[in-house]
Amino acid sequence: MQQDPPEMARLVAQYVPVRLEADLSHLSPNQREMIRLLIEAARHMDACFWIEAYGDPQPLLESLPPLTRRYAEMNYGPWDRLDGNRPFVPGVGAKPLGANFYPPDMTKEEFERADLPGKDSLYTILRRNDRGELIAIPYHEFFSTRVRAAADLLRQAARLAESSGFRRYLEMRADALLTDDYQPSDLAWLDMRDNQIDVVIGPIETYEDRLFEYKAAHECYVLLKDLEWSERLERYAQFLPWLQDHLPVPEEYRQEEPGTDTDLNAYDALYYAGDCNAGSKTIAINLPNDEEVQLRKGTRRLQLKNSMRAKFDKILVPIANELLVDDQAELVNFDAFFANTMFHEVAHGLGIKRTLNGRGTVREALQAFASTIEEGKADILGLHMIQQLHQRGEIEGNLHAYYVTFMAGIFRSVRFGAASAHGRANMIRFNFFQEQGAFSRSPGGKYRVHFDRFADATQALAARLLTIQGDGDQAAARHLVETLGQMPPQLQSDLDRLNTAGIPVDVVFEQGPSVLGLE
Repeated sequence: MQQDPPEMARLVAQYVPVRLEADLSHLSPNQREMIRLLIEAARHMDACFWIEAYGDPQPLLESLPPLTRRYAEMNYGPWDRLDGNRPFVPGVGAKPLGANFYPPDMTKEEFERADLPGKDSLYTILRRNDRGELIAIPYHEFFSTRVRAAADLLRQAARLAESSGFRRYLEMRADALLTDDYQPSDLAWLDMRDNQIDVVIGPIETYEDRLFEYKAAHECYVLLKDLEWSERLERYAQFLPWLQDHLPVPEEYRQEEPGTDTDLNAYDALYYAGDCNAGSKTIAINLPNDEEVQLRKGTRRLQLKNSMRAKFDKILVPIANELLVDDQAELVNFDAFFANTMFHEVAHGLGIKRTLNGRGTVREALQAFASTIEEGKADILGLHMIQQLHQRGEIEGNLHAYYVTFMAGIFRSVRFGAASAHGRANMIRFNFFQEQGAFSRSPGGKYRVHFDRFADATQALAARLLTIQGDGDQAAARHLVETLGQMPPQLQSDLDRLNTAGIPVDVVFEQGPSVLGLE
């Protein structure tokens, strides 16, 4: 039998296993059965994402030795998501920029020349017909077997729902999977308030399409609301108009009004599938992405508390102890990590969604750079918002702890590499802060945050990113990514120390009905 290469044990060990558990003892039998049905629906999203990211997984997986197969399952393909999508299976070649959303031989020029309705839709996959011409196939047709099965499971779950709002959402989301019309169910999702169980399901994020960032990838989260923590967070939604008005940019970049008819809640994640389960794991959600829905009703911000706590305990604290000076490492705390992550998601709802100069939405204007700039904006603007609310007396604690925890968070996140939008945004932030003197590094390899300069750099970077978005300035976005979106050798050397110390890069979940005690 084929043997695993020597490095494979190290690659797999980058992910620390975490059991995705939660207390379900207070749930009714119908609620427990609903969770089981939603997890089954999630597995169909998982199958769709495999096709989008790579293709049919079975021939690949069956050809691999055990550890390599495990790593391919974690990456949804033979390319390492923590190492710039470097292939770890011999002979597979580089990962296509468009993943498997487009024919592998299609060029950007051919795409742009094609007179093909729906080619840039979020919900079509491109293939060639018998004559070799590009055709756009709607997701609900291309993935018909999977989405019909998932829709049926959502309808079964809806019949068990004790919340009328959740029942309505599940029924509408089932319809959306069969039509690719997601806006009505997005609006219904925003209207829900009294449901303990939640599910995010369907084609949502566009990060996997690195060619154009047009195509949404399938994923699913099954969630259980943490009522105690959610009550602590609800109050922050009321400050969104005030925060929008206090962005560090001229008035014209603050003219849009963020929706406030939204909620801000904490959840325990019960199951991840598809895009959100590939490589590094999401610990907070801000949805829907539809700009029209955001302007009309805002978004929901979901903090995945058990996933967040696992990353804090197993990764962030050891990183802080290794890379930060001792007197600042002791400032790192979970409440600050939770707040930094939460306000990142809140920040997605602020700023501007449509360019000021008629270039359409920010996503349309910035194209392949849109997600990097947006993720960078959300990170830095989240810290800006903490500054503003702390000055106002609405957030407790030592502001310096938020800064130091944010710095530790940069180290945690840049280990994901610069292949993703989040990775490039992290590198831009690190390099910009270094240029601004926001931190320094001792000869012994320990970092110290300089608080006043850190605060100033936060304002300056937030202003630059917001301006790029408002202007729809693709050239400026490209320049920022090309000049600051790279890994400096010194930082790479310091990150290598984390690997030597055995500090994992991310988590991999042990999850499913058996872990939750549902079997």
